[in-house]
Amino acid sequence: MKKKLMIGALTALGVVAMAPASAKHHEEDGAHKETNLRTIITHERRAEDKARDKYRRPAQTIGFFGIKTNHTVVEYVPGGGWYSRILAPYVADNGKFIGLTFAPDPLPFGDEAKERIRNFPTKFPNDVAEWTGMPAAKFTAYTTDKVPEEANGTADFVIIPRMMHNLMRWNLADSEIKVMRNMLKDGGMVGIIQHRAKDGTPFSYADGNKGYLRTDTVVKFMEAHGFELVKQSEINANRKDTADYPKGVWTLPPRYAEGDTDKAKYAAIGESDRMTLLFKKLP
Repeated sequence: MKKKLMIGALTALGVVAMAPASAKHHEEDGAHKETNLRTIITHERRAEDKARDKYRRPAQTIGFFGIKTNHTVVEYVPGGGWYSRILAPYVADNGKFIGLTFAPDPLPFGDEAKERIRNFPTKFPNDVAEWTGMPAAKFTAYTTDKVPEEANGTADFVIIPRMMHNLMRWNLADSEIKVMRNMLKDGGMVGIIQHRAKDGTPFSYADGNKGYLRTDTVVKFMEAHGFELVKQSEINANRKDTADYPKGVWTLPPRYAEGDTDKAKYAAIGESDRMTLLFKKLP
């Protein structure tokens, strides 16, 4: 009897009715985000990008990282915009998308390349606008030596796709990761996708100069810079990749560093074996 009276009282207060409604709203919100992401990934603007989806698995990767539509997301070194064409429209309405690239001066590049990098903050928002059909004003970009103070502590997520090897081999990793850490909120997350050397590979091969890094190298580096490994995934694994080529990861598609030599063999292997790691910024 007491149980019936309790249920009746809760019903009168709207508590029982609200619980399933809240759960339903949560499910609908999740379904909406999944639909939104699927629509973006299948959009015609990605016509040339889709061939690489089977190797890069964007929906699964973004889902694993837990990137939400209301997040402020920083993409590190967007390059040709493969991930930008997904992430920018995904967060544009309720969150914020920021492109971030190297500080140009320490790079082992010529003056012309460095000047292009200096122009990145101006050029990149316009590139994203052209890719997405959204106003350039929705997007922001910085070089790591020109991040304004007000941007620090604002990011929910930083994604670093296939770039840790360059940071290591160009001796930029310490300074660049510190800038990214400063941009993150307390508890903010970093998602790393990186060409993976086999465990036990000599450092002389897995120092970044061949494009490959060992997982333990990346984890220890991030831990030394104030991050905790939260989880890792085999989403982007490719067991066919032996990761031991004289010309490194660039032997595989899409670069084919050996030219037509054994091209069919490398095409059958596909793109590189990749670690997918999620880190959390520690206090």
